Amino acid sequence: MLYIHHSICISPQFTFPEVNLEELVRSTDHKLYAKLIVNPDIPPAMLRRMGKAVKLAVSASGPLLKQYQNLEGIIVGTANGGMEDCIKFLNQIIQYEEGVLTPTNFVQSTPNAIAAQIGFLSKNKGYNITHVHRGLAFENALLDAFMQLDDNPGHTYLVAGIDEISDYNFNIEYLCGYIKKEPVDNVHLYESNTHGSIAGEGVAAFVVNNNQKGAFSCVKALKMLHSTDKDEVEQAFKQFLSENLSDNKTVDLLLSGENGDSRYLDYYRLMEAAVPGAAIGRYKHLSGEYQTSSAFAVWLADYVLRQQQIPELIVKQHSGGNTIRNIVLYTNYQGLQHSFILLSKS
Repeated sequence: MLYIHHSICISPQFTFPEVNLEELVRSTDHKLYAKLIVNPDIPPAMLRRMGKAVKLAVSASGPLLKQYQNLEGIIVGTANGGMEDCIKFLNQIIQYEEGVLTPTNFVQSTPNAIAAQIGFLSKNKGYNITHVHRGLAFENALLDAFMQLDDNPGHTYLVAGIDEISDYNFNIEYLCGYIKKEPVDNVHLYESNTHGSIAGEGVAAFVVNNNQKGAFSCVKALKMLHSTDKDEVEQAFKQFLSENLSDNKTVDLLLSGENGDSRYLDYYRLMEAAVPGAAIGRYKHLSGEYQTSSAFAVWLADYVLRQQQIPELIVKQHSGGNTIRNIVLYTNYQGLQHSFILLSKS
């Protein structure tokens, strides 16, 4: 098991430095921008050279690294890294005709710049890796943490999922129909019944190890699947539940990645039918849709398990139970990449 000892999330909502999930921040122009609160410990000269994705990641990880100074590694999942800086660098190549280019945008544009900057600022010389797997980037980071702890029991790792809204990606996804064409904000996201969603961004960072002492929750199981076959996904979900929940345990909350895109509603309805009696919550009207939004979902599930209360902002369906012990996350990215994550109260 992957025990979560501490977590921080910077998102479009009021999740950092204090958490307030009673008020919904509205989207603008199909976008939910993360509320960037810069870590004051970052030197200003270095800060100026950082892209937004790197600023988000180092700001979220800073307080964790202060508290846990002897981490054995940093594991990051990101689909695009600093894509905005990458586009700036490519534009410079054209603008200056491959002449004298500013290296900053290039250095900050690579996906592994995020994990590298976290390691550099914290002087952490341990395991440092970035997973770039589109809609399953964060899930692969979690899987890596599971594997590292199998090989190195007792070690502690920082695991994070991070992506930013870049103009380039937003425009491509808008043209491909993954962003809604009509004006819809996050308040009415699930009522729209049209193609596409709203764009989001954010970072969630976790301190994990295999020591139960002091942990409030744990990632008990994880499964990933590539498929467009609804029956295959449904059977995989049911098998996931049967393998990881004993007969006397039930799902108390299904945290659904439903994103307002009518093309993928059937997947979420099948998952809801597979957990009768469970409360159902949705989160992408809080975070927006982005490839590593499952990191926000894991942070939210950890928060619910700690508080033992489901915020009304996310509730789609209540259940009769009072104690929340098992939360299952299901999301898919563009109907192809699916993930199931089981979190339990430790």
